[in-house]
Amino acid sequence: MMALSERQPQSEKKAPRARPMSAKAVFVLCATSFFVGLLLSGRMTTRLTAPSGSGRGGSGHGSRISLFSDDCEHRRKLEESNNPNDIMNEVSRTHQAIQSLDKSVSSLEMELAVERAKRNGGLGASVSSKGLPKAFVVVGINTAFSSKKRRDSLRDTWVPRGDKLRRLEKEKGIVVRFVIGHSATPGGALDRAIDVEDAETRDFMRLDHVEGYHELSSKTRIYFTAAVATWDAAFYVKVDDDVHVNLGMLTSRLARYRTTPRVYVGCMKSGPVLSQKGVKYHEPESWKFGDEGNKYFRHATGQIYAISRDLASYISINQPILHRFANEDVSLGAWLIGLEVEHIDDRSLCCATPPDCEWKKQAGNVCAASFDWSCSGICKSVDRMRAIHSACGEGDGAVWNFAAA
Repeated sequence: MMALSERQPQSEKKAPRARPMSAKAVFVLCATSFFVGLLLSGRMTTRLTAPSGSGRGGSGHGSRISLFSDDCEHRRKLEESNNPNDIMNEVSRTHQAIQSLDKSVSSLEMELAVERAKRNGGLGASVSSKGLPKAFVVVGINTAFSSKKRRDSLRDTWVPRGDKLRRLEKEKGIVVRFVIGHSATPGGALDRAIDVEDAETRDFMRLDHVEGYHELSSKTRIYFTAAVATWDAAFYVKVDDDVHVNLGMLTSRLARYRTTPRVYVGCMKSGPVLSQKGVKYHEPESWKFGDEGNKYFRHATGQIYAISRDLASYISINQPILHRFANEDVSLGAWLIGLEVEHIDDRSLCCATPPDCEWKKQAGNVCAASFDWSCSGICKSVDRMRAIHSACGEGDGAVWNFAAA
């Protein structure tokens, strides 16, 4: 009996009586639908630009009132029908129309920001493309003062040297640079060592940035700002110096999205927000991501990712006010998550080292990039890079077959 009596109130809740809408609610619904309808149909423009003469082609006040009255009459009929489904369907359509308008406005704002950047406006550095060298992609290899052996292992494998590097830029529009800032004491022994290395290899991109592990978010922000101000490229890539890359495959995959505005390409993930102090990848601002145990929003893993030119321009324009989180890949994801951006989850950019990338190559699916998740790069990369390149490399001629057009 107790169970039966407890079910009765629940059954009553399933069939609520339709309550008539208040006069205020009807008016708000009428007004919202009226103005959204005008915006979507272009009637607002017609009314505002109509001739001011007499007659039916005059100011249009009467026709506007008539339209508003007709629209409200339709809403009153909906209310008088006493059918909640009709009213909710109408509200849903109005809500969808508003969302569509918001999306269009957001896209226009992004395009306006890029145009402002081209005219040297905005908050950040100038990103005018006028007179800049053209390129298809700029590949920035994030490196450190202590990583000369890593750099040499890349020069011995997938990074071209000397004349080949220059030819790759000129003929294929593929720019490759090791990206580094300066030491805390500019002009010291660390900076001089890079000067000597750069004089020999001419493959560095120097940033106005103090190097440091906990400054990677700042370095990423400055890299994109400097790159977009140096080359007019379709894409800008950031990759770590312990990752194996097949440049031909990377550029071929990016070429798929050349006509897509605002793309963010990488291996998308959503890892846990680590609030414990002292652990690797600790997030001091973990409270911003909700309760303990929550995950980050989707973002590309930091080993390698690419963004299109308009997104790099956006970062350049707004770089002084872009917030930096502890982890560089999270920071980039945060800068882009609220924009009209297409996130491309490309698993070819995160193959594992042999045998994974080797099997895929044998099957005809050459990987764009390979590394070990356990090491956030290739474990013992200096010792293993040559063997990985031999097993998983696309072949020296592959990148020269790439057509940017």
